[in-house]
Amino acid sequence: MAFGVKIAKGDAYKRAAAKRRHIRVRKRVSGTPERPRLVVTRSNRGITAQVIDDIAGHTLASASHLDASIRGGEGDKTAQAKQVGSLVAERAKAAGVDAVVFDRGGNQYAGRIAALADAAREAGLKF
Repeated sequence: MAFGVKIAKGDAYKRAAAKRRHIRVRKRVSGTPERPRLVVTRSNRGITAQVIDDIAGHTLASASHLDASIRGGEGDKTAQAKQVGSLVAERAKAAGVDAVVFDRGGNQYAGRIAALADAAREAGLKF
């Protein structure tokens, strides 16, 4: 006799699926002092990026849509993501980071995630 597993509906299902995707990505992606991890966290309202050295457990640089230079700016959320990408790349370069490993955080590499990554590449970070 087989027993079915009840799957949550709506937002709970989406969160669980995103968590599974993030775990799948994190199995292979880890930040080192030479190439820290660029983590992107996306919500419905905004976007955040951090450059993390996983071995030391330190955040080397970060940027968010809530930063004073980005907040209240013009454009849609994709334009905000581009500004966050260039800002985190600037801050990472100031911290001495030239190359990173990209962690999309279980999100699909499209839209705002891709815009942030492209802006960080244009600002000089190597993926």
